[in-house]
Amino acid sequence: MTVLRIVANIQAPDITPARRFYQDILGLDVVMDHGWITTFGATRPMNVQLSIASEGGSGTPVPDLSIEVDNLDAVFEAMSAAGFAIEYGPADEPWGVRRFYVRDPLGKLVNILVHKN
Repeated sequence: MTVLRIVANIQAPDITPARRFYQDILGLDVVMDHGWITTFGATRPMNVQLSIASEGGSGTPVPDLSIEVDNLDAVFEAMSAAGFAIEYGPADEPWGVRRFYVRDPLGKLVNILVHKN
């Protein structure tokens, strides 16, 4: 048996605001849209991981999602300019990442990160 895919499902009364956050700013593609469910993803291969945590590290709460990007500063600026609530950081963490927490339009706490070289 091989796991082929892991999908995070987020309940929302209206999925429209998610497009601005996940598609417009983070650049994910709409890979499925049935009106009542929209799946954002990428046509390029991505690593899939599942983390189980008792805390978010550095005294932060456990985020609902973690998204690794290639340019943290650009994403931070775009999220800030779009008015999304930044709840932590940007911060350089002792385990080798730079990250910030932001609330998506559905109220989920999202950890945006980049691995430091």
